[in-house]
Amino acid sequence: MMATAVVFVVAAATILVALAFEHFGGYVPCPLCLQQRYAYYFAVPASAIAFFLARGATLGWARILLILIAIAFAVNAVLGIYHSGVEWKWWPGPDTCATEMPLQWGEGGLAQQLETSRMVACDEAPWRFLGLSFAGWNAVASALLAGIATWGATRR
Repeated sequence: MMATAVVFVVAAATILVALAFEHFGGYVPCPLCLQQRYAYYFAVPASAIAFFLARGATLGWARILLILIAIAFAVNAVLGIYHSGVEWKWWPGPDTCATEMPLQWGEGGLAQQLETSRMVACDEAPWRFLGLSFAGWNAVASALLAGIATWGATRR
């Protein structure tokens, strides 16, 4: 099943890019950002399993996995749209949506780091490309992946 391979590659690439922005680019994710990763953490191994199931005589199980992946990404697309709306101040975000930037070893004293540390809030987009934030691009990628998984589940 080609759809399982495409979902695997696109989902793996997307989550790897998100992790690269975090670990190498210094972008600290907020709690909503972290929640939007759950679909990818589910879909990458599930699509790999579905790929091998589709190659065998268990096509029905592969379709079930693709349907579950499609549902996960559809929900994730809605969460990405919600998070984007929070960033654009179209509606309020959760009251508890903020996280502290992690402390770094070897970068000044602990007291200095505590004085200069800041909260990462869900209503601030730290980066935009073509008008979309990380959350916006997640909504686009999730909708695309939901569509591909749905298409794959409905094909022979």
